[in-house]
Amino acid sequence: MSESNYQTHPKEIRMKNLKHTTFGVIGLGRFGTALAKSLAKAGKEVIVVDCNESKVRELRHYTEHAFVAEDLTKETLEDIGIQNCDTVIICIGERIDTSILTTLNVVGLGVPRVIAKAISRDQGAVLEKIGAEVVYPERDMALRLGKRLVSHNFLDYISLDNEVEIQQIPVTSKMAGITVQEFNIRQRYGLNIIAIEREHITDIEVSPQYRFKMDDIIVVIGKVEKIKRFEMDIED
Repeated sequence: MSESNYQTHPKEIRMKNLKHTTFGVIGLGRFGTALAKSLAKAGKEVIVVDCNESKVRELRHYTEHAFVAEDLTKETLEDIGIQNCDTVIICIGERIDTSILTTLNVVGLGVPRVIAKAISRDQGAVLEKIGAEVVYPERDMALRLGKRLVSHNFLDYISLDNEVEIQQIPVTSKMAGITVQEFNIRQRYGLNIIAIEREHITDIEVSPQYRFKMDDIIVVIGKVEKIKRFEMDIED
């Protein structure tokens, strides 16, 4: 095969008998490219596929398994070796028909975990019905930005579901000098402190006798409305 079709003969992937967790990334837009690079930098085995040769060529600096494919039929994906992946992420949400058909083909190849990018709830619903986990990168980034804009104390958060979050909150003057036990966040707000960050060190064994200091950052887990009430109460 020529350079314009494949960077490595597909059968070489089958013969490698990969032992480590292998990821497939199909679609090298901004999301797919960033994801593939992140996985490769973390030392993971990554197979990347796109119809754009220049995008594929860029990824060859990060993985030897970078393929140009003009179509994403089941046969083409099987030739590339996508069925050998433990997880495949389809990152072509904008082309809804291609996204759905490609996801269907990857699921049909028996990949254990298939994740597909969606840009709408309707698209996501179809992708879920054919067996994929669905992510909404643009929506999630918008929610994250919204959190930053409306919360004075907000630093970073992880949404576990619609009601529960893990959130970083800086210590204010209303907390400084008070021990964890005296402040009693759990009883007063129904929140649990799971870590305290200070001077770039994270302590996950939080002593009840520890006194909060300015510049500390506490990491709490709890219901969203209770975190909001706590933030309001400690505002300077």
